[in-house]
Amino acid sequence: MKDFAYYRQRLRRNPLAWNLTLIAAILLAAALVAHLAMQVGTRHGARRTVPDFAGIRFDDALRIARERSLDLHINDSLFVPAYEGGIVLDQLPEGGTEVKPGRTVYVTINSFRQKMVPVPYVAGHSLRQAKNMLEIAGLGIEQLVYRPDIATNYVLEEACGGKPVTASTHMEAEMGSGVTLYVGVESDHGPTVVPQTVGLSLQEAKSRLWEQGLNIGQVLFDEGINLLNQKEARVYLQSPSGERGAALGSKVDLRLTLDAKKLAEHRTVAEKQARKSAEERIAAERERADSLAAAELQLPAETDNTTASGGDEFFD
Repeated sequence: MKDFAYYRQRLRRNPLAWNLTLIAAILLAAALVAHLAMQVGTRHGARRTVPDFAGIRFDDALRIARERSLDLHINDSLFVPAYEGGIVLDQLPEGGTEVKPGRTVYVTINSFRQKMVPVPYVAGHSLRQAKNMLEIAGLGIEQLVYRPDIATNYVLEEACGGKPVTASTHMEAEMGSGVTLYVGVESDHGPTVVPQTVGLSLQEAKSRLWEQGLNIGQVLFDEGINLLNQKEARVYLQSPSGERGAALGSKVDLRLTLDAKKLAEHRTVAEKQARKSAEERIAAERERADSLAAAELQLPAETDNTTASGGDEFFD
């Protein structure tokens, strides 16, 4: 104690050393207080195990979450007929995960019934515009039916659930369902190009195919894919393959997977096939264009020869 008093007196005799010591002490104390406050504020060391809420009614899940000092937030809802309405279908973080108190757990619940949305009137619009209007409304295309008409890829008529949709129709349909579009096409219209859909989600693949005037054929899912994880699934096989020519209204079959390795392998093959198909298609188009050009050049020459021959006979 005497030593401490001795050194303190010596420091006080030196104002500079004394002031530096005071500043250092204040900074150290402030750092210590901040550290303690952070420990208390973040509840350092306190952990909670996230319960598995799947299959539990949302009200019960909310009560359990509050007991564990967790927040529960509805992130999405689906309509799965096999489950009771209001049941938790999925969650993030998953059950069993260690988190800090106050963490928000996002859940997907089962709707009591599928949401109904108004069916927009899209006749008179281009196929692309009609597709966009339907997607914005939460609907899709059940089938594209092509009819002879000079207005190629313009919607002539529309039907939903077997009933015609007109400008004065006030119709609702389940979200996610599709409508039938009757689309015009000229008799001499050439094929469309099948887009490359490998790597896309089902909804993205459908949107691209509809935009090109193609229908969705058979859709197959690998084992383990259900309504809850379907959004994460990606197309890894399609038939016909990308960049091939196909008649408007043709069907394209799709197969989806959750296996990233399988997807990467098939994507490499699909991209190679698409490049080859594109090259072959472009070469065929050039050859056809050259043949037409040659035929057009030959026709005037033949006409001139006939005229000249006819003139000789006349003068003879």
